[in-house]
Amino acid sequence: MGKLDQNKILVIGGSGFVGTNLISLVGDKKCLNFDKNESKKFKKITQICDIRDLSSITIPEDIKTVILLAAEHKDNVSPTDLYYDVNVKGTKNVLEKMDDLNIKNLIFTSSVAVYGLNKKNPNEDFKKDPFNHYGKSKYQAEKVIMEWYNKNPDNKSVSIVRPTVIFGRNNRGNVYNLFKQLASGRFVMIGSGLNKKSMAYIDNVTSFIYHLCIKSEKGFNIYNYSDKPDLNMNELIDIIKKHLKLSIINVKIPYLLGLFLSYIFDFVSLISNKKLAISSVRVKKFCATTQFDSSKMYAEFNPPYSLEEGLSKTLKEEYLN
Repeated sequence: MGKLDQNKILVIGGSGFVGTNLISLVGDKKCLNFDKNESKKFKKITQICDIRDLSSITIPEDIKTVILLAAEHKDNVSPTDLYYDVNVKGTKNVLEKMDDLNIKNLIFTSSVAVYGLNKKNPNEDFKKDPFNHYGKSKYQAEKVIMEWYNKNPDNKSVSIVRPTVIFGRNNRGNVYNLFKQLASGRFVMIGSGLNKKSMAYIDNVTSFIYHLCIKSEKGFNIYNYSDKPDLNMNELIDIIKKHLKLSIINVKIPYLLGLFLSYIFDFVSLISNKKLAISSVRVKKFCATTQFDSSKMYAEFNPPYSLEEGLSKTLKEEYLN
């Protein structure tokens, strides 16, 4: 890879999974981290900041590039207004502060959730049809950024990255839950398992973001990010079982039965005011085809790891070491 100039990069939301791995790759001497939470790994370069509060966003004058990772993204956020307060209002606040300092370089992590579920391999120009508040708020944030760019496009560099589900060491999202259930022997397959899933390995995603930092191409660009080839759920489970040396036989239940049971969990969660591991949203996402065209990204970037190499490395780091 090339090298960055001497100006520091501001990573907003750098205390989380993607941000910690990105700063590790770029180097903490080149970065400043704004986050509402303290960074476990990069305390010295972290400033506590809530992007919902304009006054807390105090960007130093030597910052020339902002990477906006901060987002409300979990499936069960309550109240749902938080998605829009953080993802939309927070984005507006960051852009206002960038204008104050005449910062023109922005990399924004959006999501393939803007396309909705069960779409046929959408590319970046595909119709947007988000099915949940997270996807809707991310799409609204993208439109806010486009309006900001169009008001004064001169010398601006805007890159929006729409990653699919990201996995890797220390991530505790849906892919990790799948690993954990298979390793424990408590996994139950809902549906046929023929639905395909695009996935993204963390080291590849951060390498692509770093590539965009170095490239700093003027203009407005949007990229889907997923590592190829796409696997269906049966193929994915077979790879996980191979690397963990598991010989268990998968239990399968029909999709409609699984969805019915998930609604019962939704009801229990509602009356108990407790967030449960099973929900109708998670069942729908698990059984949906979430496959995305990332040929635009591949046209200019070669990920350092294949998808199976990423799965193998993650499983070794989480379970075999």
